[in-house]
Amino acid sequence: MSGAGRGYAAAVTAYVLWGVSPAFWPLLAPADAVESVAHRVAWTLLGMLVVITVARRWPALRGLSWRTWLLITAGSVLIGINWGTYIWATTHDHVVDAALGYYGTPLVAVLLAVLVLHERLRPAQWVAIGLAAAAVTVLTVGTGRLPWITLALAVSFGVYGLVKKRVPLDPIPGLTAEGFLLGPLAIVYIVVIQVTGAGTFTGHGLGHALLLVAAGPVTAIPLLLFAAGAKRLTLATLGVLQYINPTLQFLFGVVVAGEAMPVSRWVGVSLVWAALLIFTTDALRARE
Repeated sequence: MSGAGRGYAAAVTAYVLWGVSPAFWPLLAPADAVESVAHRVAWTLLGMLVVITVARRWPALRGLSWRTWLLITAGSVLIGINWGTYIWATTHDHVVDAALGYYGTPLVAVLLAVLVLHERLRPAQWVAIGLAAAAVTVLTVGTGRLPWITLALAVSFGVYGLVKKRVPLDPIPGLTAEGFLLGPLAIVYIVVIQVTGAGTFTGHGLGHALLLVAAGPVTAIPLLLFAAGAKRLTLATLGVLQYINPTLQFLFGVVVAGEAMPVSRWVGVSLVWAALLIFTTDALRARE
């Protein structure tokens, strides 16, 4: 298989794994979202310590500036918020809202480019952002509440992507560094809730404990596959492939989880899809 072929295989596998992940997180019950995130962070850190050792990438973490560590800290907080929101959504029948959040991430990234990097947008990009804003309005009016899950996931991951672009680290040392900051807090939290009797790691059988441990590789494997794919594929290709993830999540929410889809929700989803179609077409033409 060629380098591009391996890149496609790795990236598609990563997106598919992310897309079917809503089936995994409810299995961690009776652990709540906070405990699930704590185990996700703790076991991901332990796994990455093994990966970075085998890959001999420890030197990449030496001599980092305080500014870099500040960015890593910001990234850690953002990804923690993203993970916590996502797990809560998938365990409380809001998978479609989560899918919309990841559909909206590219649009948030473009908006951040204007607000933070002061980039100028093309007309088609403004149209896409306008359609996304209309979708939020329709969903808010239709449900009587702001779609906070969708917005929290889109904004947290969009800003996380902006921060990561400014961190001079490859994925393996970068994910490990984030783990250094969140991991100790997660481990302390797990120990405290276990000591106080509120934790579920023990007392619910070996299967439950193994599922909590599995939260680590379930998190790390897609990230490493994505990193491998990103090295071999163009940004334009990755930009198109990334929609595999929220599309599978959307199908899972509607078909498997049977979440309600009133007219307002279909209108909101359709507006988001229209925005992404315009956005992606414009991006591909701009790179020709």
